[in-house]
Order: sequence, then structure tokens, then C-alpha cells
Amino acid sequence: MYRTIVLAYDGSTEGRLALREGARLAQICGANVVLLAVVDMSVGVSMAGIAVPYAPPYDMDDYRRILDEGLSRLRRMGLSPRARLEAGEPVDRIVAVATDVQADLVVVGHHRYGFVRRWLNPSVTAALADRLQCSLLAARQEISDDELFAAAEATTDSARSQD
Repeated sequence: MYRTIVLAYDGSTEGRLALREGARLAQICGANVVLLAVVDMSVGVSMAGIAVPYAPPYDMDDYRRILDEGLSRLRRMGLSPRARLEAGEPVDRIVAVATDVQADLVVVGHHRYGFVRRWLNPSVTAALADRLQCSLLAARQEISDDELFAAAEATTDSARSQD
């Protein structure tokens, strides 16, 4: 069973899928949840040996709002998540946080890209699979909020009846 689950969350559709699947697993396992948002502060991207400046798509306030949105969703499910807002290269930060909190599982959303975009923007999921010392779940299944909250209520009701 999982004791500590890190949910990497960026507010994207794929990130919301990861949040939902990870939250459901946390409910089933009674696991602690760490919600993590990483601001990618890469200085530049190298293409054919030429450095191209990179600016993150959001600023820190945007990421705080994204993190607050995720916390709100998790709390509505009856979870008590801890939040982490990190800045740096996403794979490095996710691995560091997973190690720091002794995670058993990291859940990420998987972004589907074509060949050229994948070549220019390597897969975070693949890099995590190589570097994490715990399990990794790449969420891809759509779960509606209604279905998720109904499952949360069923889990809570089941726990109450066992007391």
C-alpha cells in the first residue's frame, strides 16, 4: 500500500487527471498527499547548439493560484494535502521532493506530443521513470468530478461504518 503520494500538478487537463487519479488512490490507501507545483525556471533551451531564451508560461502568483485550486479539489474529497511550490527544472524538483517526503508513488499527467515537439521538449514522465526511487503513475484516464466525489463519499462512509 502507498503511504505517501506526491501529485505533480500544473493546472493542465493532464495535471487534473493526475490529481484525480492520485487523490482516489490516496483515499483507498489512506495515504498522505503532497501536492507539488513546479515553476520551470530553465534559462534557455538549446536547439542545434543555439540557446533560445525561455520564459515560464506563468509567474509565481499564477502557480500559487494553480496550487490553491488543486488544494481546494483535494480538500473537497476529504483529504488533508500538504502543498509544495518549487522552482527549477521539473524532473529535478519532482525527484527531490519525492525523496524528501519519502514518497511511495509519484503521479503525473502525461502530455501527448508529436515527434518534433517531443524531440524539442523531452518527456518528463520518461525522465522520472529513470530517476525516481519509487513508483510512478502517468495518469491518462478521464474521471469526472461527480464520479470522483461520489467515490470519496463512499470511501468516507465505508470508513465510518468500520468504526
